[in-house]
Amino acid sequence: MGWPLAVSAGLMQRSSRALLAALGPLAIGHLLAMLLVILPFALLVTLVEWQRTIRIGASLLVILFGLYRLIDRRHPRALARIPPTQLALWSFAVAIAHGAALMLVPIYLGLCREAAPDQGHAAANSLIDTSLTMAVLVSLVHAGAMIAAGGCLAWLVYRYLGLKFVARSWFNLDAVWALSLVLVGAVALALGVAT
Repeated sequence: MGWPLAVSAGLMQRSSRALLAALGPLAIGHLLAMLLVILPFALLVTLVEWQRTIRIGASLLVILFGLYRLIDRRHPRALARIPPTQLALWSFAVAIAHGAALMLVPIYLGLCREAAPDQGHAAANSLIDTSLTMAVLVSLVHAGAMIAAGGCLAWLVYRYLGLKFVARSWFNLDAVWALSLVLVGAVALALGVAT
């Protein structure tokens, strides 16, 4: 129902050109709204059709990135000094980059089901099958648990242990992360090739 806005633009400026000019933004807005709804479903169909190839490619990518992190052990210093005004943006970017929400998608979509569910799995399946509200609730619980655990750890280190303890006792978490990427990628590759 955007046409009344085009008429209004033409009447306010007393020009048929203004009416025609208003049609462009109206069409773009409508197209973007349609794509926002339709594209995720189209991508899901593509993912299902190409799942084996995507799985193998993603496995190789994870292995290569893990090997790269093992070889190049430098950690960007800029990531250690994030201004408080940019913490939300940083948290969003890192959560997207690390796939924080992606680990919840298989659970939410019900891809982790058993053939004959017991009572616990049946309860989980009924939660999975509910609605958008459940997706939001799962996200809120996950984010709440993450911030509670991380916040407690940060407060304890800050309050009781201090920076000297962290500097003296710190182990190379990047190496552990890189090794876990290689291991997970190898397992995923083996499973992808086997199916």
